[in-house]
Amino acid sequence: MGELVIIARIHTEFPTKFGIPRQSGLVRELRGEIVFEPEFRRAEALLGIEEFSHLWLLWEFSEARKENWSATVCPPRLGGKEKRGVFATRSPFRPNAIGLSCVKLEQVFYETEHGPKLIVSGADLMDGTPIYDIKPYLPYADAYPDALGGFGQMHSRDRIRVDFPEELLQRLPRDRRDAVLGVLGQDPRAAYNKQPDYVYGMEFAGYDIRFTVKDDVLEVCDVIVTEGRDWEKIK
Repeated sequence: MGELVIIARIHTEFPTKFGIPRQSGLVRELRGEIVFEPEFRRAEALLGIEEFSHLWLLWEFSEARKENWSATVCPPRLGGKEKRGVFATRSPFRPNAIGLSCVKLEQVFYETEHGPKLIVSGADLMDGTPIYDIKPYLPYADAYPDALGGFGQMHSRDRIRVDFPEELLQRLPRDRRDAVLGVLGQDPRAAYNKQPDYVYGMEFAGYDIRFTVKDDVLEVCDVIVTEGRDWEKIK
């Protein structure tokens, strides 16, 4: 087998890792644009892809590399204190830094300035993440409704109440507000870094969303325009 090559990169609203949902599909309002590398900008490679509603993305944890791998990790969902085997988790720190996400295919563009593009939703990837492969999701083979979810299932419905003052929410473009609320509702703080009265900052779509958490309520205290690139979605 030859060496893995990057076939595409995804552009999302997250310039940093902080705030990205812990799993794909948790915030369906999040959009991503998949742009292929020059070698793979061939429309025929996507022929028939619009027949599928969802896709699997195989990608690289490009910002989570370590020289040595560990047989055990401390999953955030267990408070960052209990250990599990690395292969019993979805930790980014793995022998091979490969991620797997299921996203919804929203739109296909066969001809653009940069070749064919895919618009997807529900992505849990940072802006610029390298993609190694794209495969169709097959409900009859890929879905197991009775499957056991281990320790991850115990926290699958965890949410935090969000207080986002209307005057601050209006600083955001209307088409990004639901996504921001969904991301904040997941509580983007690390399990081991939940400091009372601390002001957190989450970069999203060219904005710095600042918030505090007290008595299990996440309160947004400011929305600041950043100088980072504001990704413009294809309409």
